[in-house]
Amino acid sequence: MRWSRVVRSGRWAAGVCAALVVTACGGQGAAPPQVPAAVPGQTPLAQVKPLADPRGYTGPTTAVVAQPDIQPVSPKPKPALPVTVTDFQGTKVTVSDASRILAFDMSGTLAATVFGLGLGDRVIGRDVSTGFPGSEKLPVITANGHQLNGEAIMALKPTVVLTDTSIGPWNVVLQLRDAHVPVVVVDSKRSMDNTRELVGSVAAALGVPSAGKELADRIDGQIAQKKAEIAHLVPADPAKRPRVAFLYVRGQAGVYYMFGKGSGVESILSALGVVDVAAEAGIDGMRPINPEALSRARPDVVLMMTKGLESVGGVDGALTIPGVAQTPAAKKRRFVDMSDYQILSFGPLTASVLDALARAVYAPDSVKAAK
Repeated sequence: MRWSRVVRSGRWAAGVCAALVVTACGGQGAAPPQVPAAVPGQTPLAQVKPLADPRGYTGPTTAVVAQPDIQPVSPKPKPALPVTVTDFQGTKVTVSDASRILAFDMSGTLAATVFGLGLGDRVIGRDVSTGFPGSEKLPVITANGHQLNGEAIMALKPTVVLTDTSIGPWNVVLQLRDAHVPVVVVDSKRSMDNTRELVGSVAAALGVPSAGKELADRIDGQIAQKKAEIAHLVPADPAKRPRVAFLYVRGQAGVYYMFGKGSGVESILSALGVVDVAAEAGIDGMRPINPEALSRARPDVVLMMTKGLESVGGVDGALTIPGVAQTPAAKKRRFVDMSDYQILSFGPLTASVLDALARAVYAPDSVKAAK
């Protein structure tokens, strides 16, 4: 049951974004951002013809990331070690060896960042949220979703561990430190406005600060360019902009939540130019779905994680969630789903995530044609 344990505890909500602030940071003379290409046969986003009124579309759509690979910086960096850093908790940590790296968190962002830095060949294991190409064959060091398996971690003999407070139990982290494994704890906040800081923290701990700046510049540039491409899809008339609700559900566990301000979702919805109905209603963080409030919010589109939609039996099952059936989205079966591994994993794949969601919301027929 991915994500459900943290949704219950509410711990993850404290570590996700509250705003969207994106700038292109390449500077004068910097190389243009390497924007991921479209899949074969798929029209580049800047050339996509959007629906005249995206609120009126009928039917579900799966948003598919065109290129889920993590493209490393070039040339491949060589860590300059030892290095001593002060982590997010104020702990001084000395890293002398980055030959066997473990990077784990709730969203899979840290491992993706390490791969983006060009050190993916040094990663020796993964959390359940990490599933991009090149990582899928690594041994999983979490059990029952996001529970750290101390024995599995120690068996891999890591020389450095990168993590945050979104995943536990914390006793496993303490055991690693007792075994003299350097553990660097980074910020658990995930958003577009702190990606540069997060990449910098990871790069500094691994002794590759220059690669960190290069990766952060590239991510910022990609996002800025993707937002510019999305802008031409957004209806000029505000009344035609689709109203969107993000629902987190796990049918097997009876978990039904709406994500609002401070959950991280609002940065994605803001970049897409849609109306965030949860933020509009003043919903903060992650709240159990209130059927009356959801009905009053009148979403034209319901956005969900793919496994969440599957857990309730697909669109037909989603229509039975209290409050959903009374929405315009339900009447048109307008559900957009996206891989749990990708949708909120802010980092190297963010521009590709925005591309896929923009197509699903504003030009869904082009997505279906590309399948």
